[in-house]
Amino acid sequence: MSLFNKRLPTPKSELFAALDVGTSKVCCAIARAVGNKYQDQAPLKVSGIGYQLSKGLRGGNIIDLDALEDSILNAVHAAEQSAGQNINSVYIAVPGRWAQSHRLKVELQLSNYPVDESHLKRLLTLNRDASIAADQHILHVLPISYAIDDVQGIRDPRGMIGQRLSVTLHVVSAPIGMIRNLTSCIGRCHLDIAGFIVSPYASGLATLVDDEMELGVTLIDMGAGQTTISTFYEGNLTSLTTIPIGGANITNDIARGLATPLAQAERLKTLYGTLIQSSTDDRENIMVSQMGESIQNYSHQIPKGMLVHIIRSRVEEIFEWIAKKVQTHEIDPVAFQRIVLTGGVSQLQGIREMATQYFSKQVRLGTPNGLSGTIDLIKDPSFATCSGVLQYAFEDFESQQASALSINQSSMLKKLNSWIKQNF
Repeated sequence: MSLFNKRLPTPKSELFAALDVGTSKVCCAIARAVGNKYQDQAPLKVSGIGYQLSKGLRGGNIIDLDALEDSILNAVHAAEQSAGQNINSVYIAVPGRWAQSHRLKVELQLSNYPVDESHLKRLLTLNRDASIAADQHILHVLPISYAIDDVQGIRDPRGMIGQRLSVTLHVVSAPIGMIRNLTSCIGRCHLDIAGFIVSPYASGLATLVDDEMELGVTLIDMGAGQTTISTFYEGNLTSLTTIPIGGANITNDIARGLATPLAQAERLKTLYGTLIQSSTDDRENIMVSQMGESIQNYSHQIPKGMLVHIIRSRVEEIFEWIAKKVQTHEIDPVAFQRIVLTGGVSQLQGIREMATQYFSKQVRLGTPNGLSGTIDLIKDPSFATCSGVLQYAFEDFESQQASALSINQSSMLKKLNSWIKQNF
């Protein structure tokens, strides 16, 4: 095998850490590289996971840095204890609620020169900052498609010749104030930030297969505080949007509708929550404690059908919001032909069948893939974001390694050419 065609060595000593700061929980995961993307086996093995109740957040906004710092520290400590390793830096999942999606078209004059790497780098930065508000921090700049002169839909223009090179960019940003506060909080935990990734993008990396991303798919990540909808087409993240309704709203509806404490409402949702209506629902009773009474002191019974109705009503509202966003073209109709559900709410019994019937589309449940390990949680839909962050971290590491290898190869070629000129 040629020296310049060698694959990158497997970074066996590399540890990757992910942090997902959500509305209901803070999750930290630590994984070690055990392979590379060219192998059939999962390239990452999860060695430790830590969960902690999320504090210091309200409506997706930071309201108490000390409380959030405490949640992050406890989650990181639990993950380090589980993995038997300490970490110094983490990749952060930025909640979809904060993200803004922008479409930009940028053009560059080629003057019949072949496209090289420098042209592509200029395209990604040309007029970008002028098109994004000053109070926004850019998280991702993702090229959707290139064009040379009148030829559209080019995947990789390198080496091609023409007069004009243009690209359609998907730029994802978040409020710079929120990013600074989150960075400050992570710094107070004595951790460095290795990188940011918006959570819908991370969930897509974890749960979608290559064919889905190529042909077009819509990922609906149903979390506790919000539902994020992201579309993928021809292998790229093409759009994202957020609905401010999630699993916490379902829990609140149950608590209000049945006059029961929030903890009891969450328990009822977990144990008896279903979207499948049955003829026996009105005859089957569930014991419910009233507000202010001890959990052991059940005071009345309610028909299971009442609980099912409460849950279905809120899920139907989420689906109605999604349908409206398709009508207003916030969601690409081409990508909406296939739907993948993930996140904690996607574990409700019957949600796949309900979504299939409501949207009349192909629907499946998305669970994290690309990871190995003995921890059962790595296959749980609620772990999708953390899983995607780990995979993004691994891809970022391999990209940096490839870039370093390319620089070394270029330096070797220059030295070789210099030696030939001097000696021949």
